[in-house]
Amino acid sequence: MFEQSFKNIDDILQKDAGASSELDYVEQTSWILFLKYLDDLEKDKKKEAKLAGKELRAILDDEFKWDSWACPKKKGKLDHNEALSGDDLKDFVDLKLFPYLKKFKKEDGDVKTIEYKIGEIFSEIKNKIQSGHTLREILDIVDKMRFRSQKEKHELSHLYEGKIKNMGNAGRNGGEYYTPRPLIKTIVKVVNPKVGEKVYDGAVGSAGFLVEAFNHLSKDRKKLSSKDWEVLQKETFYGKEKKSLAYIIGIMNMILHGIEAPNIIHTNTLSENILDIEEKNRYDVILANPPFGGKERKEVQQNFPIKTGETAFLFLQHFIKNLKAGGRAGVVIKNTFLSNTDNASVVLREELLSSCDLHTVLDLPGGTFLGAGVKTVVLFFEKGKKTRKTWFYQLDPGRNMGKTNPLNEKDLEEFLKLQKTKADSEHSWTVEIAKIDEKTFDLSVKNPNKNDEVVLREPKEILEEIGKLDKESEKVLSSIDKLI
Repeated sequence: MFEQSFKNIDDILQKDAGASSELDYVEQTSWILFLKYLDDLEKDKKKEAKLAGKELRAILDDEFKWDSWACPKKKGKLDHNEALSGDDLKDFVDLKLFPYLKKFKKEDGDVKTIEYKIGEIFSEIKNKIQSGHTLREILDIVDKMRFRSQKEKHELSHLYEGKIKNMGNAGRNGGEYYTPRPLIKTIVKVVNPKVGEKVYDGAVGSAGFLVEAFNHLSKDRKKLSSKDWEVLQKETFYGKEKKSLAYIIGIMNMILHGIEAPNIIHTNTLSENILDIEEKNRYDVILANPPFGGKERKEVQQNFPIKTGETAFLFLQHFIKNLKAGGRAGVVIKNTFLSNTDNASVVLREELLSSCDLHTVLDLPGGTFLGAGVKTVVLFFEKGKKTRKTWFYQLDPGRNMGKTNPLNEKDLEEFLKLQKTKADSEHSWTVEIAKIDEKTFDLSVKNPNKNDEVVLREPKEILEEIGKLDKESEKVLSSIDKLI
């Protein structure tokens, strides 16, 4: 229905000097799609209000409604005499439309309204389309796209997810925003959030976890009361995101999936001192894939009891602290977290095992995350009781993972089936925590059912060891040289 339209928009943007990458294509398509979606949403709400005998206050003033500036009509067709194009259109968008929409973000405004989110979006985003004629072409395509039926909204959200995924092709920054959808669905199924619980992602990216949690909770819409629906819309999903583009795409992704006023904050999550987190602000469920490999400044590290420059380890401390007693989490992290011997890793493992029940570890194959270059695991834990035993599952899809062979839901079927009872199999086993090394708390993934398995180390680790050996060799050669 919309797939060809999306392709046509990309083809047009490729010819514009202001959009130079897939990241720009997604960003610029996003704000236009959002305003058309908003127009259709208002029309639906107006119709519902009329049937209920109520009046609905329009969100936008007449001058800034889609049918006024984007595609004015005459007898159902584009009115070419009224429709702006070229410099006139670009000037209207840059000098009138965007400044007007920015004003919706008021200091004293209700952050849970769609009006406030409109202001946030257009305070962060810019129109990069340099040609008003290019913009005119895109508006004409988007105008023909209707987002009013559930089928139409579903296809829009599905295609938008595809565009976010393609951002990974534009470089590492794009890839950071995308976690494979089959993996997200699996994590959500295991953690199993319920209506009335607060769900949080402190590294929200494109909001894939929150969107999938919403889909999980709203799949039986008919069984939900109007109060349940309001709770899902306003008091269930929370997130934080540091990067501007990811923040904007996350908000839009949630809105396009049916969450009208996402509770996402644009901030550096790690700038919050975790000792200041109060019980009333904690969450029932945490679902996240924090960035790994990043480094944080020393002043940020001061917000955490366990000092480390590794971003993912700081996030893990943040998540443990933000969980309520009895709260549940599913968090993706580098597999080296389970075995690193540095002080921060050892202390953090001890903290996790002593304050939470790490009941499940899902070991993912290399290539699960395109371009990441590291292997990952998913930690499933519950806050408030010590870990007695941990069930491991080593995913083996039977093929090399990559762009042409991505992870799919079928790959994860056995894991979901066995995880319910923590059953042993060729790919799964249980570790008694009382039997692990009390000094290192090493949780390395070593499948006892595969005797020929070799645990591969990270390239960085190997290079560091080579460096140490080189230094030792220099000392030996220097000693020999003195003797000669």
